[in-house]
Amino acid sequence: MDLPVVDGHLESSLGQDTLKTLVFGRHHETGTNDCDFTKGFGIKCGAMASTVAHDAHNLLVVGTNDEGMALAANTLVACGGMAVVADGEVLGLVELPIAGLMDAPAADKMSAKVHSLEDAWTEIGRTAPSPFMTMALIPLACLPELRLMNRGLVDCTTFEFTNLVV
Repeated sequence: MDLPVVDGHLESSLGQDTLKTLVFGRHHETGTNDCDFTKGFGIKCGAMASTVAHDAHNLLVVGTNDEGMALAANTLVACGGMAVVADGEVLGLVELPIAGLMDAPAADKMSAKVHSLEDAWTEIGRTAPSPFMTMALIPLACLPELRLMNRGLVDCTTFEFTNLVV
């Protein structure tokens, strides 16, 4: 597909439901990251970020604009978890301070946080069911086809890095 180019950089295309997606390596201070694109979330504004991203659980961010993506990512740097943002505001946050995957509160308290996050998904216009579950599978290299990793875009049928731009 053709994507808009602004100042020499590819950008999200809401009309094609194609969103900029970044994966930041968050282990061993490697400083690795990659920017690619995903399709099918239906987000109309803002961004979502998660540290629940199988298998390495790096920081994964999907969004309509760089500012929202930065806010979502920075919100999780200190606590890990899942965040939804729009218009400079954090709309939903589930903190997962234990390795970015877990927290210790009782199930009813965690359930309330997750329901709040679901409300935030609706607010940014998502059409995909369970967008954080979908996000968690984007970098999972044991699944076929293309997967986004902190070191690049990988064709998981040939297990070779591939280029985003053709």
